[in-house]
Amino acid sequence: MRAAHGPVAPVELAPGVHASLVIGYEAALEVLRAPSTFPRDPRRWQENQPEDSPVMPMMGYRPNCLFTDGAVHARLRSAVTGSLARLNPHALRAHVERTARELIARFSAEGEADLLTDYATTLSLQVFNHLFGCPPALGDRLVAGMRGIFDMVDPERANAELTAAMLELLALKRARPGQDVPSWMMAHPARLTDEEMLHQLVLLMGAGTEPQQNLIANGVRLLLVDDRFAGDLAGGSLHVEDALEEILWGDPPMANYSAGYPWPAVDFMGTHLPAAEPVVISFAAANTDPALRAEQRVGNRAHIAWGAGVHSCPAQGPARLIATTAIETLLDALPDLRLAVPEDQLRWRPGPFHRALAALPVLFTPVRNTVPTPVPSTEPTGEHRWNPHSVPSSSTPPAATSTPRTPNSAPAARPRWWSSLARWWRGQ
Repeated sequence: MRAAHGPVAPVELAPGVHASLVIGYEAALEVLRAPSTFPRDPRRWQENQPEDSPVMPMMGYRPNCLFTDGAVHARLRSAVTGSLARLNPHALRAHVERTARELIARFSAEGEADLLTDYATTLSLQVFNHLFGCPPALGDRLVAGMRGIFDMVDPERANAELTAAMLELLALKRARPGQDVPSWMMAHPARLTDEEMLHQLVLLMGAGTEPQQNLIANGVRLLLVDDRFAGDLAGGSLHVEDALEEILWGDPPMANYSAGYPWPAVDFMGTHLPAAEPVVISFAAANTDPALRAEQRVGNRAHIAWGAGVHSCPAQGPARLIATTAIETLLDALPDLRLAVPEDQLRWRPGPFHRALAALPVLFTPVRNTVPTPVPSTEPTGEHRWNPHSVPSSSTPPAATSTPRTPNSAPAARPRWWSSLARWWRGQ
């Protein structure tokens, strides 16, 4: 594509669904940072698309902060950033580690596992359920619907199932608000309508399960196959954060997304972009642009896996923390992990938007009694103390309603965790 078309190439996202794919790094940044030229509202384009188009559940208009611009976008996004700012990273890390160890205990005595279904997917779902005060059975339905949308396997039905399940969660939170993200969003000064709440939750669900599980699984895969990290793994000085940054550079969980719809038509870097036709960002291609120097990637967060500009991902801090905790806990418990099949035999799921393994089979030395029997929580269902104290944020002030943390509420952490969190807050 680069040789034939330069930084922007014509593509079909599905049969008959034409778009322009931005594959150059500088071009991608320019599009992402120019919402006035490339607005996110797809409704002009959508008018000329069949309702059953397989890409519509992913690209069709929803009244959330992904598909809006200007003052509307700012209001909707403020509800998301304001609610996420109430998450305590120390409590989040402790919960992810506890959940991870309980999951590992289920298969650690077997000597083999599929780390996608047995670990990454299940962990992402359980963390989502906890943060959103979502009953497990309802969470299963939400994930099944979201997975069908990403894979574009009967996406219309998947979208209907996802919407029905999300409406149930919305009704549950209206009836019984708790210390969780949906309840905080409902109480936010942005005063979201039920329709806006529904589609904000769909957006957060999509970002918090599929890409999260793919970030964990792709990160583990890299650590097991890349000699740059295998040596550190064997020597006990593993740099998980560096591995995750490498994944975000070369194998981002969202490979192609974040469409803009130019209005009117525009000539951009030598390419004519028709009015209202999707201009899709290829995060994977832009991050691997030969114009960038590959040796500068270690410890470098200049990739665009999280987007850029006013629409950049507002949850990247928690997402990094969840993935780092999940991978480090896994490697602590099972230090001799290895792939059960050659790397070239790993299978990837279909779909134009994501970079997702179909399975991640591994072998390891069986380990017994890796985790004590979990003690049942004394807190009511859905009432988790995720906001014990306000924490600094580079983009959004902590919510004023956060309550003080009781002393020693988070377990003591190993020194590397504290340094990891410190680097996270500094944006390094």
